[in-house]
Amino acid sequence: MSVVPEVVGLADICLLFEVHQPLRLNRNFNLDAVMRRDISLREIEEIYFDHRVNREIFMRVSERCYLPASRIILEQIDKFRKEKKPFKVSFSISGVFLEQCERWNPDLIEIFRQMVETGCVELLSQTYYHSLASLNSLDRSEFPEQIEMHRQTIKEMFNYTPNVFENTECLYNNDIARTVEGMGFKAIVTEGADRILGWRSPNFVYRASGSSISVLLRNYRLSDDIGFRFTSTQWDQWPLTADKYAVWLAHTYGQVIVLFLDYETFGEHYWADSGILEFLRWLPEEVSKWENLCWSTPSEAVQKYPPCGIIDVPPDRTISWADVERDMSAWLSNPQQNISFNILNEVGLIVKELNNPHLLRIWRYLQTSDHFYYMYTKGGESGIVHDSFNPYGSPDEAFVAYMAVLLDFEARCKAEAIKPEAKYRRLLRRVPADRGFRFFYGFASPTGIVANSLEEFYEALKRVSIESIIFHIERGDFERWVLSVIGDDELASRLASLPKMWRKKDELRRALLNLLEERIKELRGLSGSGNQ
Repeated sequence: MSVVPEVVGLADICLLFEVHQPLRLNRNFNLDAVMRRDISLREIEEIYFDHRVNREIFMRVSERCYLPASRIILEQIDKFRKEKKPFKVSFSISGVFLEQCERWNPDLIEIFRQMVETGCVELLSQTYYHSLASLNSLDRSEFPEQIEMHRQTIKEMFNYTPNVFENTECLYNNDIARTVEGMGFKAIVTEGADRILGWRSPNFVYRASGSSISVLLRNYRLSDDIGFRFTSTQWDQWPLTADKYAVWLAHTYGQVIVLFLDYETFGEHYWADSGILEFLRWLPEEVSKWENLCWSTPSEAVQKYPPCGIIDVPPDRTISWADVERDMSAWLSNPQQNISFNILNEVGLIVKELNNPHLLRIWRYLQTSDHFYYMYTKGGESGIVHDSFNPYGSPDEAFVAYMAVLLDFEARCKAEAIKPEAKYRRLLRRVPADRGFRFFYGFASPTGIVANSLEEFYEALKRVSIESIIFHIERGDFERWVLSVIGDDELASRLASLPKMWRKKDELRRALLNLLEERIKELRGLSGSGNQ
């Protein structure tokens, strides 16, 4: 690390933490499957995933990292809250992690709530299942659906609506940025990879190519000084102390320094006796001594600084924060990974058609990026890191465990698809966002209301203006969408038989609602949805 000899200007520090734990698969699944071929869809999750191991790991990491690190952060927020430069941090927390909190350690959720309530913590959005959904070319709707799931979960659990997005493992390209912008996010965080920056610095706000969303770039050198070099006695800057690190920050050129770390760095990757938790405790104190430094959240940073340039990352050059390559190779670089990913996405098309919540949830758990990370085979320095996280012992064992579950899951989905009730359950499915029914007041006058299923269509009819309903009824739009997109010719026929003219407008709305309600009840009965 070279140190500039004098302070170079004012800088905002964005300290971000990735908080995620995967659900590891049951390595003895084959034996269980042979013994229990008749398991119900409700039981599949318990057979596929090793929740004994998952609970043990989650509780261990909670005690070593999540609880002590969170208490330190909360303590430092309280200490500096009334100061001129309060201490602020941000978290990107996966939905899978939050589920494990609810299941095994609810106290963790409470301490996160306490941090959010201080007003000094920003929560970022990500994919609910910490998945590779953004790379799924067969189902473009899955990525935004998981983002929306995550956003709703954060709203419900923390009464907080995220404005900034961080994709799984900082995976990023221009298409991802456009999708995220279309969902209303103001900024996205990704890796400050040299190959997309060239001579430029990561310590500024940029704009995504082809859209107006702001891009914040992780300073990987300063982040990795903590995340990968903290205990390295071979490093010429060892030992790393909070006061030394604050000096580096104060002498770093730029406007926004994004420090983005795996939360488990603090207490799990490096145990408490390494000094890592004390480093976290003292860093706010040491930073406060420098007039040119302050803490900011990502939202504050992009409001404060306009973009100074454009970040252009075509899909074939997708970046991430993983390994020295900082691309997709951590998850999709060998035949095992690609075969698994392709079969998974193909099975997903069946799952979406089946519209079974148990199967959908399991399919999404199988999308979690960690499953593919464990199959990495390149070796070298990156391979050592992958192996250290691999619960199966080797990439080959990870592949065998994953494929055993995936192929069994595929067989069960195909068996469900040929059942008579499957065709009725399909009619109740949620269609992709680009195939939803969009309500208009008239030509080129959208209401902003969209329905992606019959249930959503029913709810939309309750609140959309009667002028919009009349506009679509007169054009035959309702029955056309139900027939061509939903595929329900019976309902389409009933809609087409409705009179086009009504003496009282409210009678039209009531007639539509009654018709939809009756058909939805019929389909639920025929599909056995009430028994899922």
